[in-house]
Formats: sequence, structure tokens, C-alpha cells
Amino acid sequence: MHSSPDIYFVGAGPGDPELITVKGARLLGQADLVVYAGSLVNREILVTHCPTAEVHDSAGMTMEQVIGVMAEGVAAGRRVVRLHTGDPALYGAIQEQMVELDRLGISYAVVPGVTSASAAAAALRQELTLPEISQTLILTRMAGKTPVPERERLAEIAKIGATMAIYLSVGMIEKVVEELLAGAYTPETPAAIVYRASWPDERIVEGTLADIAGKVAQAGIDRQALIMVGEVFGVRRDGLKARSLLYDGAFTHGYRVGIVG
Repeated sequence: MHSSPDIYFVGAGPGDPELITVKGARLLGQADLVVYAGSLVNREILVTHCPTAEVHDSAGMTMEQVIGVMAEGVAAGRRVVRLHTGDPALYGAIQEQMVELDRLGISYAVVPGVTSASAAAAALRQELTLPEISQTLILTRMAGKTPVPERERLAEIAKIGATMAIYLSVGMIEKVVEELLAGAYTPETPAAIVYRASWPDERIVEGTLADIAGKVAQAGIDRQALIMVGEVFGVRRDGLKARSLLYDGAFTHGYRVGIVG
């Protein structure tokens, strides 16, 4: 039988307290000590799932302080959860924490969560991969305080022309648009901004690359929003080019023999 890890890194999801995995909610309910990303995680998740746990807001803490609090909890035999927004593997800054825990000989496991790109797609009621339009989703960000590799500049990856979800960049929306237009996108390419996807104050701003920056400025959105770009967001305007073969009656797959009429 495998022993339980000392610490669980748990993805809190995009904001809605119900958009956390069953496993994540269970572990929070069992936790004695929770260190959470207070600048991003909805406090209601703590109230709902771990009302009696000791909680520490990591927003004002250094990594050394975070590790220290968790290590002390482990040493005291407490059940520790490190709660990150969305999915911990995406812009979660967990790698350096895991390296330090490895150094200290503290075991851990990661529980995935619903990322904001999924919540934004749900808010927009939009499938992100459509036949003959886009079969690729790119998750990325603009260079800011945190740089990106030169080969991953928006202008470079925009050459693909796929569906794109751009994190942590809405405060630089004009520069984002400039970089995207240097790739395969055009001023007519549909774009949408989803602010605080799945939160009670969620807002959606829709447009094209020609006008989205102005609309975002008018809405006063400069953080906590995801930029969604691509032709899939225009299907209600332009119509579907093709249906998925999955439910096509003439298509044969492992669970059904197609009927040729």
C-alpha cells in the first residue's frame, strides 16, 4: 500500500467553488493546514470546503516562508494542502516549490484543476477545436515581468493561426493585438476577453482584433482576464464549415459501423 504524500498541491479551479475536482474538495476537507494563493483563489472555496483548517494567504509571502509554513506543518503531523488557482501546472509557480521540497525530503503529489481557458470557453459556450477551422489550442502569455523565450514570442506562434488562449496579458492588450496581427491573424479575426471566468462578477467582451483593445479599455479591464482569439469564435457569425465525423452516420469507428445511404 502506498503511503500518502506529506503535501498535496491542489488546483482550485477558475473561481467557482463547485469547479474543483472531487478529489481536490475531499483533500481540502481533510486538511489541517492550507496555504492558498489569496490574490487569485476565491475565498469561498475555503469557506465551502475547509472551514475549520488553519489557512495562510501566500500573496504576501516569499517562497521560503511558504515552504517554511508547510514544512512545519508536516513536521507536526498535520495534513497540508497547497492550494493554487486553476491548474497548478499552468503558470502556477510550483516547480521551484517542488524542487525545495525534494531537497528537504518532503513528499508531495499534484491534483490537477480546471484551468481558466476551460472556464472561459464554457462562458462563451464555444468549442475551441472545430473541424476545418482549428484543431490546435495554444496556451501562452505575453512577455512582461516574466520573460518568454524568443522563439515563443506571440508574433512567432501567431503564424500558426490556431485557437489561442492568452493568459496574464490583458493589461498589454494593444501590444498583444500588434503581435497577433504580425502572424496569421487579421483585423477581422474574432477575439473575446473573459474577465474572472466562473466568478459571480464574470464579464465577457467580444469583438475582433480591430476593435477588442478599445472595448477592453472602455470596460476598464486590466487584469484577471483571459484573451481568446481565433476563427472558432466566429462560427455563430460565419457558420460551421464542417461537422465532426464522430456522430456522422456514414462514419465508421470502433463503436459503430457507418451506414452508406
